[in-house]
Amino acid sequence: MARLSNDELRLRQLEPDDLDFLYRWENDPLLWSVSEFVAPYSQNALKAYIENELKGIFVTGQLRLMIELKGAGIVVGTIDLFDFDPMSKRAGVGVFVVPDFQRRGLASAALSLLVDYAFGHLNLRQLHCKIDVDNVASLKLFERAGFERAGVLKDWVWADGRFRSVAMYQLINIKEEKV
Repeated sequence: MARLSNDELRLRQLEPDDLDFLYRWENDPLLWSVSEFVAPYSQNALKAYIENELKGIFVTGQLRLMIELKGAGIVVGTIDLFDFDPMSKRAGVGVFVVPDFQRRGLASAALSLLVDYAFGHLNLRQLHCKIDVDNVASLKLFERAGFERAGVLKDWVWADGRFRSVAMYQLINIKEEKV
C-alpha cells in the first residue's frame, strides 16, 4: 500500500482551513502561466473547489493534496493529479512549493510519495507533465524522479509577453503488468 507521508512531510486532503493558502497562491499572476489559468479565483469558487475535492479523483478527475511539514503542521505547497483517465490509466502531475521552502528537497519528496500513490494505489500506468523549457529547476526535478522527455510543444503557452515552449515528460510504470 502506498504511503502519503515520510519522516519529513505528509500529503493530505484539502481542508476548509486551506482556503487562505489557496486564495493567495492561486491568485498570484506570476503562477498563472504554469497553471494555464488567466484570471483570479473568488473565495466562493475556492470553497466550492475544496468541497468538490471530497468526491474523489474518480468523480472529479483530479486530486489536489497539500504538502505539509510533519510535526510543524505548516503547509508548504500543493501537489496535483489532473486529467485523470482511468481507462487509459494515466494522469497529469503538477507540484508547487512556496518560494520560502524551495530548494530543500520538499518537491522531490512530495513527488516521490505521489508517484508511489499513483502507481501503487490508483494502479496508473503513466504520469505526464508539461514544463516550460526555461524552468530548469522543474525540468531537473522531474528528470531526477525518472520522468523522460517525450517531446517539445513549440510556442505552446503565451506568458510574459511572448510564446513559450513546453517540454512534455512521461513516467511509465514499468512494474505494471501487461493486460
